[in-house]
Amino acid sequence: MFNMKFNSFLIKYGEIGLKGKNRYKFEDALVFNIKKAISPYLSNFNVYKEQERIYIDINSDFDYNLLIEKLKNIFGIYSISPVLKIPYTDDFKKLENSIIDYVKNIYGEKHFTFKVKTRRVNKKFPMNSDEINMELGHSILVNFENTKVDVHNPDIYFYIEIRNHINIYSENIEGAKGLPVGTSDKGVLLLSGGIDSPVAGYMISKRGVKLEAVYFHSPPYTSDRAKDKVIKLSKILSQYTGSIKLHIINFTDIQLNIYEKCPHDELTIIMRRMMMRIAEKIAHSVNALSLITGESIGQVASQTTSAIYTTNACVNIPVFRPLIGFDKEEIIKIAEKIGTFETSILPYEDCCTIFVAKHPVTNPKLEKILQSEKALVSADEMIENAINKEEVVICNYET
Repeated sequence: MFNMKFNSFLIKYGEIGLKGKNRYKFEDALVFNIKKAISPYLSNFNVYKEQERIYIDINSDFDYNLLIEKLKNIFGIYSISPVLKIPYTDDFKKLENSIIDYVKNIYGEKHFTFKVKTRRVNKKFPMNSDEINMELGHSILVNFENTKVDVHNPDIYFYIEIRNHINIYSENIEGAKGLPVGTSDKGVLLLSGGIDSPVAGYMISKRGVKLEAVYFHSPPYTSDRAKDKVIKLSKILSQYTGSIKLHIINFTDIQLNIYEKCPHDELTIIMRRMMMRIAEKIAHSVNALSLITGESIGQVASQTTSAIYTTNACVNIPVFRPLIGFDKEEIIKIAEKIGTFETSILPYEDCCTIFVAKHPVTNPKLEKILQSEKALVSADEMIENAINKEEVVICNYET
């Protein structure tokens, strides 16, 4: 139901404030992303920026907990404060009555210590910040006998912002931070069914990158359940990144060709290079400027520094690896936080785990890999055929 305790949400941002003359572009992107994220859940609202703040004014029924959860997933938001927003007045008595009503509605007869913190942006108000703090603190003490002032470590801060209107609030809910998605161009995520790549997608989107994704499917060696698992991961991830276009590539013929014609200890490296070449072509076709992978140095044989160097050598666009210095435990914690972990550990194998050599090379030499790849005489044709037959799924989060 419409919550008369609050009629607005104050959205604060962090590093956007350091963007100088370009700050408005990041603010506008954040406003756009907020509107898009919450519009399915609100019938009457207004999102706008004012004096280095973003506000969501609400004039209809809303589910408070659902709305907070949606806002917490939007990159670029540093904190969210449910606000009682009242028209500007220079009548202290009206301000006093408003904060008394606010404390009564939110905290009732609870026991707590508090401190009042006023920011008087509008200097027309006849009292200074210290005077407002002192008088409002006294009013709360008089009207709520279970309260006590603590200026050093209070249970609750009551924030008063006097601007062209007046904000009253007492909570700063942590947001996702980072930069608004869409402010850092587009990248293509190589998305497997494992733990790492969804986390890499989350981390790079936190820096403003808009994602498309590519998944390599090898039927009949990988089942439709493996493909469905990746689609589900994309949908979970999209609650943070926005809608994801997932390119599903049938990799069977390419993988069998590599298995038949290349040294088995080089299978993983050559397979990864073919994936990167396909992903680069997709990136060019969708105007993406980078590739993103979930690799972490030393985690498996294909993720040694020499293996990563050899893999990178087959493409000409940047390859971002947000997890490069993370250990597995750190990656798992993020996967659990963003809700992908339980899906990632479902026991449906992807194409990377089907044709694995017993003793894969860990220190590949580029010259030797290039020599081995000469056996793949129809590689370019196979790549084009695989891309031409791709399946595309648009993935959006399902509540």
